[in-house]
Amino acid sequence: MIIIADSGGSKIDWRFLKKDGTIGQAHSPGFNPYYQPLDHLTNIVEEHLVPKIEEPVDKIFFYGTGVSSEKNVITIQDAFAKYWPKAHIEIGWDLLAAGRALCGQEKGIACILGTGSNSCLYDGVEIIDNVANLGWILADEGSGTFIGKKFIFDYFRKEMPEKLADQFYQRFPFNREEVLEKVYQGEKPGAFLASFCKFIFQHIDEPYCYKLIYNSFADFYQNNVMKYEDYKNTKVHFVGSIGFYFSDILRQVANDKGITVKNILEGPIAGLTLYHQKDL
Repeated sequence: MIIIADSGGSKIDWRFLKKDGTIGQAHSPGFNPYYQPLDHLTNIVEEHLVPKIEEPVDKIFFYGTGVSSEKNVITIQDAFAKYWPKAHIEIGWDLLAAGRALCGQEKGIACILGTGSNSCLYDGVEIIDNVANLGWILADEGSGTFIGKKFIFDYFRKEMPEKLADQFYQRFPFNREEVLEKVYQGEKPGAFLASFCKFIFQHIDEPYCYKLIYNSFADFYQNNVMKYEDYKNTKVHFVGSIGFYFSDILRQVANDKGITVKNILEGPIAGLTLYHQKDL
């Protein structure tokens, strides 16, 4: 059996590939080794996986946030080795998950457009190039955080249509101090800013909202995709809620820039399941 995990800070999607070709699944709370102790992941494995696993585990592929350091990789490996000591365990970051889920075994440019954004050039097995990710304060173009930050800026500076601003206030009656507190003192400022994207999606027929999304995606292409060599002859793929729900605009911007977009997925787990069937 093969275990596959797509882990984020809030949840983990699990898939179990069995020798007979059947696929099991589970969902659990998320895990980030930078913020949570090893015991948290061990408890997740014991509660959500062990009761569902009835046959030997040969391989485990865990993809997630916060796995860039060797220390964190060892931490995650230890949580699985406690229960399946003979299994081959591979730990990869979320960008590798995007590459394998979106491109499979073909070369491509794989991008993440969710709360944050990132991109890489993928050769069919591994990441071979990556435009530097500078985080939501300095960059994260095209992400929910980036879009929400521009939206809230325009709201308080009165740069958006008055009718739209009134509708926003009815939905989110924040004052300036409340917003600043959530952004500068809150636990998850990026998620807070990204939460406004649902409102923008619901008002996408408003020219202001359409232009905001269009320009945000144009910035992403310009500062990420177009930095890769031969990008015009390389298929570009996306995973993440922002790219998925605003896919029509994402494809329009790409078309206007002469970029070929192929796959757009909300999450990577289905693509990872297909990719790792070769490992059975």
